Amino acid sequence: MKVMIAGGSGFLGQALTKSLLADGHQVYVLTRGARAMDGVQAVQWDAKTTKGWGHLVNEMDAIIHLSGKSLSSWPWTAAVKQAFHDSRILPGLALAQSIQEATHRPGIFIQASGINHYGLSGDLADESTPPGDDFLAQLTIKWEDATRSIEELGVRRIVIRNAPVLAKDGGLLSLMALPIRLFVGGPLGSGKHSMPWIHINDWVGGVRHLIASENARGAYNLVAPTPTSNAEFNRILAKVLHRPYWFPTPAFLLRTFLGEMSVLILEGRFSQPKRLIESGYQFQFPGPREALTDLLG
Repeated sequence: MKVMIAGGSGFLGQALTKSLLADGHQVYVLTRGARAMDGVQAVQWDAKTTKGWGHLVNEMDAIIHLSGKSLSSWPWTAAVKQAFHDSRILPGLALAQSIQEATHRPGIFIQASGINHYGLSGDLADESTPPGDDFLAQLTIKWEDATRSIEELGVRRIVIRNAPVLAKDGGLLSLMALPIRLFVGGPLGSGKHSMPWIHINDWVGGVRHLIASENARGAYNLVAPTPTSNAEFNRILAKVLHRPYWFPTPAFLLRTFLGEMSVLILEGRFSQPKRLIESGYQFQFPGPREALTDLLG
């Protein structure tokens, strides 16, 4: 199988690429200059147009859109928020255009999105839950809509609403663990809000499962099946690292320091991977204790 990945030089793209290469697939990574992994065909693009690479779509069996500026970029100025938008929507529009113009279209298109699609509060959410009205939720709507036209072309389109991915190298886990390693770990704010997460092996496994499942289409939550609060997650993280769990960080301090970005760690809605489980996927790391022990124990 030939697979093209936009955003393939990033943390998630590299993990997925390694898995695909290990099974003998050919991977093409759309990049704006980053060095590609060994065994990968690097394809230059501007993440805005089909110039110089669009013809390659005719050869692809699958295309995966993982492009997007990290939400951990601080502070969230107007310019940074515009970059969040442009780095997601413009590549999506270019990919949709390339498929529209192709004479031989890929069989599957995977569109990344975020688990924050469902807003900052409410009952346990699944894929049928309406989106929220906050900035992050509205960003996911535009992100997903940028490639919605692909469905009209007969291409099987899947939207993966990703939770923060935990891994030994890359991602946010090392930053999340830092306060606890420094003996000042504890809940953030009240600690009652959701801490969505998924182990890197289950993220890759979930994506590979959806690619292989011929009837899979539409939205799927890529989040661990055990709803976890911020306080519970940090308590388990402290135990795995053999550190105390006693130093709560007041919400007002985080809001003062981080501004609007504080919603990433002070608010969040619990959600579940209902459709992924119904499709037959079995999680390797369903709970935080197993996942954190594997990665840090």
